[in-house]
Amino acid sequence: MSEISPQQLLSQIRAMQSELHGPQAAQPAAGSGFGDLLKNAITEVNSTQQTSAAMKQAFETGATDASLAEVMIASQKADLSFRAMTEVRNKLVNAYQEIMNMPV
Repeated sequence: MSEISPQQLLSQIRAMQSELHGPQAAQPAAGSGFGDLLKNAITEVNSTQQTSAAMKQAFETGATDASLAEVMIASQKADLSFRAMTEVRNKLVNAYQEIMNMPV
C-alpha cells in the first residue's frame, strides 16, 4: 500500500474544488501568505462539508432531484477533504514539535 502525501491530497482537493466552482480569477501572490492559504483551505473544507450535509438532508426528505450516486459522491468528497485537512494538520503539528525539540 502506498503512502499518501499531503501534497497529493491537496492537489486532488484543489482539482475537485475547481470542478465544483468553475474557473476563478488568479489571486494576487503579494498579499497571500501561508496563514491565508490555510484559512482558505479550512473554509473550503467547511463549505464542502456543509454542502454534503445539505445534499444528504435534501435527499432524505425527497426535496431534491439528486440521485443517490450524486449524494454519495458529495459525501465522499467531503470526507476526503476533511481527511486531507487532518493529515496536513498532523504534519504541521509534527513539524512544530520537531522544531521545538531542537537544541538551541
